[in-house]
Amino acid sequence: MVNTILAYNKDNLFVHTKVGYSVPRRNGKNEILTIIEMWGLDNGLRILHTAHRTTTTHVAWERLYDLLQKAGKEITSSYRAFGKEHISITGDGNIEFRTRTSKGGLGEGYDILIIDEAQEYQDDQQSALKYVVSDAQNPLTIMCGTPPTPISSGTVFTKFREDTLRGKGVNNGWAEWSVEEQQDPNDRKYWYQANPSLGSILTERKIQDEISGDDLDFNIQRLGYWTKYSLKSEISKVVWDGLLAKKKPKPKGKLFVGIKYGQDGTNVAMSIAVKQETGPIFVETLDCRSIRNGNGWILDFLEKADIQNVTIDGAAGQNHLAEEIKSRKIKVKTILPTVKEVIIANSTFEQAVYGGNICHNGQPSLTAIVTNCEKRAIGSSGGFGYKSLKPENDIALMDSVLLAYWQCSIFKERRKQKISY
Repeated sequence: MVNTILAYNKDNLFVHTKVGYSVPRRNGKNEILTIIEMWGLDNGLRILHTAHRTTTTHVAWERLYDLLQKAGKEITSSYRAFGKEHISITGDGNIEFRTRTSKGGLGEGYDILIIDEAQEYQDDQQSALKYVVSDAQNPLTIMCGTPPTPISSGTVFTKFREDTLRGKGVNNGWAEWSVEEQQDPNDRKYWYQANPSLGSILTERKIQDEISGDDLDFNIQRLGYWTKYSLKSEISKVVWDGLLAKKKPKPKGKLFVGIKYGQDGTNVAMSIAVKQETGPIFVETLDCRSIRNGNGWILDFLEKADIQNVTIDGAAGQNHLAEEIKSRKIKVKTILPTVKEVIIANSTFEQAVYGGNICHNGQPSLTAIVTNCEKRAIGSSGGFGYKSLKPENDIALMDSVLLAYWQCSIFKERRKQKISY
């Protein structure tokens, strides 16, 4: 890891200006940081070591200080006060230890920035810290931690990993010790796969004592498992998977269509909802396409399907689509919901999800969005909608589903009047 992090290119610059690595707990990941910090001090570099907790930065200071003394280095300055620790050695080498805040590091310049406990690294903290190495001739940022748990507050580490694995970061580097899928905590071969220190720092006996019945937590913290859904999502994967249709749907009556034009004006999504002979309302997403492709695919479906009504939301195209429906003389009731009605639709969908009054067929695209969403405020009276936790996911797909469900759930068929004498 040290060789990889400190690798140079032909221009005598770091190959990776940003490096992240993830390894389960108690595997010695901070020893890598200590080695690099000792090397940096020897080479006269200025280093900023940050962590989520003050106690963590202090422990890092103590570890480095003790090793420098054992190595016989001449420490010219040292300060051990909590939250203000620093060490200077002969030459220009200097390291400071700080607890991360949204303002930490502003106005200061360093050659190396270290982000310890990176699973807690937040966007506002990154905004304050990412520029502290901008003036360095050969800047280096190192992030290390474990996969985020349900109580982790950070988002930067996860996004950095995803971007690097997709090849988006030109100068990024990433390493991890992990399992790709959730595994049985008692299967010891995965202990060795994910824990490079097992057999030295760690022992099988220690890991065995960690198995407590919370399989997900064990997979994350001991096996380095990165979930494919957000643990902070408003709707969890467990809840959404619990709404899977147990058998093939048996529709009763006409379809209700929901269409949503995305807030950024890029995509439009269409979904349907339908009542069943028995059981909850069934929902299914039909497609999400670029607005540039036009509305032809939507109009073709509305023309051919047996539809009760269509609900269209989104300033980017709702009025235009309504006019196209009218001009093509498609006989379908069109609803352009008000803000108040959109709020009701979102609330109705939430109640259906937690009340078990909705079912779906497990479409991967819809699941990826629903299990990675959070609430956003709508209006000034406590109303809410949803937004995506992942920028690459378009919440319009989910919005189209909840619009269709809302209309389907409130629809009441007119009973034929019977007259008897």
